[in-house]
Amino acid sequence: MTRTYVITGAASGIGAATAELLRAQGHTVIGVDLGGVEVTGDLSTPVGRTAAADAVLAAADGGIDAIIACAGIAAPIAKTMAINYFGVTEFLTALLPKLSLADQPRAAVVSSMASLQPVSADLVDAALRGDESRALEIGDQLAVTAEGGFLNYSSSKRALSRWVRRESISEAWAGAGIPLNAVAPGTVTTAMTAGLLASPEGLAQVDAAVPMPLNYHQPASSIAELLVWLTSPANTHMAGQTIYCDGGADAVLRGDDIWSWNDTPRN
Repeated sequence: MTRTYVITGAASGIGAATAELLRAQGHTVIGVDLGGVEVTGDLSTPVGRTAAADAVLAAADGGIDAIIACAGIAAPIAKTMAINYFGVTEFLTALLPKLSLADQPRAAVVSSMASLQPVSADLVDAALRGDESRALEIGDQLAVTAEGGFLNYSSSKRALSRWVRRESISEAWAGAGIPLNAVAPGTVTTAMTAGLLASPEGLAQVDAAVPMPLNYHQPASSIAELLVWLTSPANTHMAGQTIYCDGGADAVLRGDDIWSWNDTPRN
């Protein structure tokens, strides 16, 4: 059965790998990016998101079966939150009515292992409230320092994973029979990470923050395969999950016990 997929960030990296895999399987892909794909769109602004969603709807004459949101940046600037969080959540929300009409609708987004790293609680809260102007204001303040600037990225991914968890069980998503999930990669070898990984100092910094004992740095295809399964008819009950496909980084950093927070204290 062939399906129609909408993929943001489809011109490069994980988005391009996912689009290539789906096309090889015979599916129709409507790519969204700044150029070089079916729909040219800028997801960093409300106007751009609306225009991109309208263009996708015009291109999707036969309907939309699944949406995979891969577009994102890792810059230490406020715009990172605009693209990584609002560019995902508002775009998906705009297409939700059309997606809901599909027989087996699915959606998945790309979060990050960085969602487990330190964040700005105020920035995350502003994003989850839908207050983009406040989020950008906080992001600009954080960007004054290098350490603070990185919080724009980790906060955007933390907020995105929380949004997925919250919305996945809502009437709009679960009630419409739509599995909504996220994938959190470790260090993926793409054009976006090539510069950082090229120097010994950058490589050491990345590996200290994202230890990957299983097969080390991963290709974009490792994430594409998981995204394709999550948005296939085979996924009937997975909802609200951020799946850390990260070479074991999550297990290294959080350890073996992520359950006892809810255990009854022993006397």
